[in-house]
Amino acid sequence: MLYVVTGPPAAGKSSWVDAHAKATDIVIDLDRITLALTGPGAPQWNQHPLHLRVAHRARYAAMDAAFQLLDDLDVYLIHTMPSAKAMARYRRLKAHIVVVDPGEDIVTQRIAAMRSTDMERVAARWYNARRRQPRQGMPHSSRSW
Repeated sequence: MLYVVTGPPAAGKSSWVDAHAKATDIVIDLDRITLALTGPGAPQWNQHPLHLRVAHRARYAAMDAAFQLLDDLDVYLIHTMPSAKAMARYRRLKAHIVVVDPGEDIVTQRIAAMRSTDMERVAARWYNARRRQPRQGMPHSSRSW
């Protein structure tokens, strides 16, 4: 089974996955991949563009490989703002879509406390897109956590 976990930055997507995935499942999380590809002592939320370029390529490779194994194990994919093309792919794979959204005020507070200010723009984009099309592209299940 494929679980696509979406929501704004600092919503708790990784925490949701940590609470639901088993040790034998595959977890694809861009933040974890980026951290794994940075040098010792790098900040946890290091989002340098060059690190992100490499991390995105690693993420796509992991997705392609993991999606071939969906008959044998569960895959948890964190994808903050999937495009229409990505959502179509997830629909074809019969993904369960999980929306983690504790609310804009909480997300804003968490970003201020724990993340780069660049994430404020991403969160604003996520909420603006939700307001324009609140249910579109959310097949199977949609949950707040």
